[in-house]
Amino acid sequence: MTAVAVQGFEELAVELRAARTAARGTREALAAVAAAYTDFAQKRPALYDAMFTHAVDLTFASPDGPAYLRDGFDELLQAVRALAGDDDPGILTETFWAGLHGLAMLERSGRLPAEAHDHRLDLLVGRFAPAAG
Repeated sequence: MTAVAVQGFEELAVELRAARTAARGTREALAAVAAAYTDFAQKRPALYDAMFTHAVDLTFASPDGPAYLRDGFDELLQAVRALAGDDDPGILTETFWAGLHGLAMLERSGRLPAEAHDHRLDLLVGRFAPAAG
């Protein structure tokens, strides 16, 4: 299961990077990584579960952790950093990630109606980047 999770983290980082670098402006980059993240979770549910819900032998949230674990988080961080102001960029990124993960899991399980997905993402992004360029 760990090998599958590693593959998933590598693939997610690539998708987040592509979304972020194709965007123009801070808010657009945040919206792009939000959409890429939740799309990944929706389109690859078994892989997403291997990464985030199954027991795996990986050390998370450590600066000494493997690059494949840091790369995806770093893409989120790059999208959030310019919006941090006086907040700790890492903690703000963790909070944004938690919001994305929560939406992904609740929508996948049918606890939130799928038809409001785009509106939820717009609300989340808007709270983090209300007037960013």
